[in-house]
Amino acid sequence: MELLLFCGLQGAGKTSFYHRHFAATHLRISMDMLRTRRREKAILLACLQCGQRCVVDNTNPTAAERAVYIAAAREHHFSVAGYYFDVPVATCLTRNAARQGKARISEIGLFAVRAKLVPPELGEGFARIFSVDPQGEIALLAEAAS
Repeated sequence: MELLLFCGLQGAGKTSFYHRHFAATHLRISMDMLRTRRREKAILLACLQCGQRCVVDNTNPTAAERAVYIAAAREHHFSVAGYYFDVPVATCLTRNAARQGKARISEIGLFAVRAKLVPPELGEGFARIFSVDPQGEIALLAEAAS
């Protein structure tokens, strides 16, 4: 059982990456879709309790924000893999500008997340950490000893 935790700026390609790689095998949990932390927590807990593989598709910029998901996953004996979307701000801004309606976020919001974005580290409780580049290519950054 595994939980995948995406980390990266808005417009970095997290949701598109999910659809290309995990839509057939993992349930997507996203504040964009669920809108409230209460709903998000309920869906996450349901996945963990029934052993459903899932992806948390949010910006998750800090270790403190990621810790909530990691602790819950580990409590339910899930392994946790981090996916760090290492995408330049300029690329994210361009992608965001192409979005329509509520999907487009303010540039101020994007820069606010950028100011606190810290790449994930194994010490946070990840079993593996991957990097995803602007083209969606994946590279293993780190793996915990077995």
